[in-house]
Amino acid sequence: MRRSEISAGLFGAVLVLLALLTAVPDAFAAECPGPSSSIATDRPDVTNSSLVVPFGSLQIENGINTTGRDSEKTFDGTNSRLRLGIASCLEILVDLPNYVGALQGSPATGFGNVIPAIKWQVSALPEDWSLSVTAGAGLPTGAAQIAGTGVQPYIQFPWSHEFNDDWGMSGMFTSFFSPADPSNQQTFEVTFSVERKISERTGVFVEYVGDYPSTGNATNMINMGGEYLVTPTQQFDFHIAFGLGGDAPTYIIGIGYSFRFDGLFRLAGK
Repeated sequence: MRRSEISAGLFGAVLVLLALLTAVPDAFAAECPGPSSSIATDRPDVTNSSLVVPFGSLQIENGINTTGRDSEKTFDGTNSRLRLGIASCLEILVDLPNYVGALQGSPATGFGNVIPAIKWQVSALPEDWSLSVTAGAGLPTGAAQIAGTGVQPYIQFPWSHEFNDDWGMSGMFTSFFSPADPSNQQTFEVTFSVERKISERTGVFVEYVGDYPSTGNATNMINMGGEYLVTPTQQFDFHIAFGLGGDAPTYIIGIGYSFRFDGLFRLAGK
């Protein structure tokens, strides 16, 4: 059996499992975030939050980056992700097309793909552990030189563990599938992050990011940054990443702003 057939079968099986799990009654829904919870974003680190957004909440995350790679420099934005809580412990999300432009040299430019997904937070775990499952697919709406060709499914497992009120760690395992790309039909990504809470509103992190394609060289980066909560539902953030040689970018610098609206379904029912 070919690698592409194995990958497609694995992805299909995970989707079926995800559908069955989300059909289970929410006996432990209280462990998932509610409207009183502070905003938890999928940025600025590569490791996504292991928490979903509260039921009836819409969260909008945005950012811009500048990237250096050899003699070329680019910018990209707005890196917008929309996340909607459609049930306790369950959200739908979509990455809007991101634009990559040239600042120096002649890099590829254009828009990326629209990427819808669904995310389910596993309940009934110990209080200091969190785990989610995300399944989505990049739709071929963007420029091929930026986003590749064909539908590009992915399956993702973000997790986190809190040691105490100040220290924690998190990570993520992701498998990206590119059936239409004969040169590289699957890439596995692993991340690991250590976080430190400085105050009630401020936190910092250091993160490792590794991408391992089915063919070609792996890329490795160190990413670091922090976030500041303006209010419990608004966040400013920044990050700076350095490539560890090979095919990785020389650097990436970015800033972002995210916010959340709560009680949308309750308001719509009035």
